[in-house]
Amino acid sequence: MSDGVGSKRVAFQGERGAFSEEAAVKLLGERVALVPRPTFESLFAAVGEGAADLALAPVENTLAGSVHRVYDLLLESRLHMTAEVVIPIRHFLIGLSGSEAEEVKTVESHPVALAQCERFFASRPDIRRVAADDTAGSVANVLRRGDPSCAAVAGRRAADIYGGQILREGLEDHRENYTRFVLLAPEASEVKEADKLSLVVKLAHRPGALHHALEPFARRRLDLLKIESRPLRGQPWEYHFYLDLRAPAGDPELTAALEELHERAASVRVLGHYASSRQ
Repeated sequence: MSDGVGSKRVAFQGERGAFSEEAAVKLLGERVALVPRPTFESLFAAVGEGAADLALAPVENTLAGSVHRVYDLLLESRLHMTAEVVIPIRHFLIGLSGSEAEEVKTVESHPVALAQCERFFASRPDIRRVAADDTAGSVANVLRRGDPSCAAVAGRRAADIYGGQILREGLEDHRENYTRFVLLAPEASEVKEADKLSLVVKLAHRPGALHHALEPFARRRLDLLKIESRPLRGQPWEYHFYLDLRAPAGDPELTAALEELHERAASVRVLGHYASSRQ
């Protein structure tokens, strides 16, 4: 593994200029070596293949909700959460240099980005929306095409990297639009400032199982920040439950609650204990 956080290679899903790249730079600094990966599957494989030292994955957005494929891959992989970062999502209409927003007739981007700009599209019913795999990749496509009637929705970083012109800013319907990312490493790390715990549990399929599993945390007033369920493959109507808890490092109440959880659940796996984002 490379020496120093700034020189480590971090994989992210998308092309250069993606919001994931922005998150990686915010968390690790400008000196980090960036490794674009086309899919979430290839992102999670990057560390094991030796293509990267770390991986950064989006887990939830304040408007679109959880990124379900990432939750499934977290369970399939043996990577550990070691940090998190939250970034604001600001959407820009990006086109060719010298073009005007009024002449745009086609806009492409990731479907989630397009869905977060409904007010803009309602004001321009003449625009045709085109779904793409990636926000930044859509900017690269538009500039490669060279058609002034085509534009993309993406972040400012994508415009800077590919040389696109910002035709309009603030396209997002809601200003309170944030995405949370987690940093994944092959080994768990002890973080002195850790105050957030992520884990996944499997419960017996019987009435009250979830209440029974969570009761040790409620009794000790440990704050449950998030709960997410994902179906168990091959076992219809059974689920894994992903939990995020406010959990200061070294808290004896947390240790006791986890001991009880192990007794009450069919399986428990700690995904990571890390410092929460200050965003």
